[in-house]
Amino acid sequence: MNAPVTSWADSGARDLHLELRDAITPGARGARDLLLDALRDAVRSGRLATGTVLPPSRSLATDLGLARNTVAEAYAELVAEGWLGSRQGAGTWVLDRGAAPPPARPRGTPGTPTHNLMPGSPDVAEFPRRAWLASTRRALSTAPTEALRMGDPRGRVELREALAEYLGRVRGVRTTPDSIVISAGTRTAVDILGRAVGGPIAVEAYGLFLFRDALAAVGVATTPIGVDDHGAVVADLDRTDCVATLLTPAHHFPHGVPLHPSRRKAVLEWARRTGGYVFEDDYDGEFRYDRQPVGSVQGLAPDRVAYLGSTSKSLAPALRLGWMVLPDDLVDRVLAAQGGQQFHVNGIVQLTMADFISKGSYDKHIRRMRLRYRRRRDRLVEALAPFDVGISGLSAGLHLLLVLPPGSEAEVLRRAGEAGIALSGLAVSRHPDAGPETPRTDGIVVNFGTPAEHAFGPAVDALCRVLASSLRR
Repeated sequence: MNAPVTSWADSGARDLHLELRDAITPGARGARDLLLDALRDAVRSGRLATGTVLPPSRSLATDLGLARNTVAEAYAELVAEGWLGSRQGAGTWVLDRGAAPPPARPRGTPGTPTHNLMPGSPDVAEFPRRAWLASTRRALSTAPTEALRMGDPRGRVELREALAEYLGRVRGVRTTPDSIVISAGTRTAVDILGRAVGGPIAVEAYGLFLFRDALAAVGVATTPIGVDDHGAVVADLDRTDCVATLLTPAHHFPHGVPLHPSRRKAVLEWARRTGGYVFEDDYDGEFRYDRQPVGSVQGLAPDRVAYLGSTSKSLAPALRLGWMVLPDDLVDRVLAAQGGQQFHVNGIVQLTMADFISKGSYDKHIRRMRLRYRRRRDRLVEALAPFDVGISGLSAGLHLLLVLPPGSEAEVLRRAGEAGIALSGLAVSRHPDAGPETPRTDGIVVNFGTPAEHAFGPAVDALCRVLASSLRR
C-alpha cells in the first residue's frame, strides 16, 4: 500500500484555496460546517465557476488539515443540495445552482460590428492550425533545455537563421542571423528603434497612426513628408533634420502604391549623405497579384536600412511575432533600448516559427492565401464597379483604398457604422502636422483580408448598400 500523503506539496492534485472563517482544529465538531460555508461562498460568488473540478477529498483534507471523512461528507452534502455534481471515475465538479453565472453575451453587443473590414488583420480563420501544431510538437521535442531560459537577447538563433534564409530568398534581404533581432510585432519594433536612435523621425503624411503614437509615447517627435501617386515624397527629407525615416516602400499604407524606383534610390542617397536610417515596414510584402514582386530597399543598402516584418498579416496578430533586420551599427543600440534581454517574445513560439519556415509550411500557407485573397480582391472590385469611386492599391496587399467624392467620407462612415460595418476612414491616417502640400482626400480603407471566407460575400454586399445610399451614381 502506498504511504499516505502528508504534505500538500506532493499531493499530486489540483490546488483549491478556501477562506475558512474560523480556525479549524482537526476533528473539531464545527469543521464540516465551516467547510460547507466556504465551498458555498466560493460557488455563489462565481470564484468557483460552473464545471470546475474540485480536488479529491483526500487531497483537500491534507491541504486544510482536516479528516478525509469531513471533506467527503461536505462534498456529499453539497451534491445532495445541488451545488456539486459527482460521478465515480469523473470526480466532483461545480454545478450552476447557487452560482452567479456571467451574463450571456448578446450576439450583437453595441460596438461589435457585424461585418469587419478594418485593416490590421488577415483571415485568422485560415490559420494553419494543423501545420503549426506539428511544428510546435517538433520544436518542443527537439528544443535544448537552455531554450526554456531567456537566452540570446536577439532571440532564438534557430528562428534568426530561418529568417535570414527566407527573407533573402523571398524579399531580397541581405543579412546574417547576427543582425536580426526578434520583436513582438512591428509596433514594438518601432518603439524600440525610436528609443535607440531618438528623433525626430520622418513619417509619411498618410500612414499608420499606431506608429506615430508609439514614437510619441517614448518622446520621439515625427515629421510628415508628402505622399503622392509614386509613394513617399522623399525629397521632403532635405528640409528636415530627421535622423531616420519610416516608410512602407513595397506597398504604401494606405494608398497601396509602391515607392517609385527613383525615390528608392533617392532615399538611400539621403541616408548615406546625412548618416540617417531608413526604417522599412514590409507589412504585407508577400502578397502580390498583378505585378512582379518588389524587393526590399534593405537589399540595396543593408548598412542604412532597418527592415521590419512580422506575422501579423501573414498568419495572425495574436502570435505577437516580428523581426528587425538591422545595420550592424544599430544592433547593440537596439539591444540596449529593449533592456538587454529578450523580454518580448515567447521562446517556444520562436522555435515553432523556425520549424514552420524550415519545413516549407510558411511558403505553402502564403501561396494558398495569396490565391484566396486575389479572388476576394477581384470580387470586391467587380462589386464596386457601379460606384463613383477611385480604387488604389489593386496590385498587392490585403486592402484597397476607395477614393470618395469630396466631403463624403464622414457620411459613408456614419452609414457604415449604422449598418454594422467596421471601416477605417482615410482621415485617421493623416498626420496632424501635414501641410497643404499634401492635399486632403476623402476615402475609406477596405481590408478584404479580414473576414472569414463565409462572411466575405455578406460584408461586400453590406458595403455596397452603404455606398448606394451615400453616393450619387
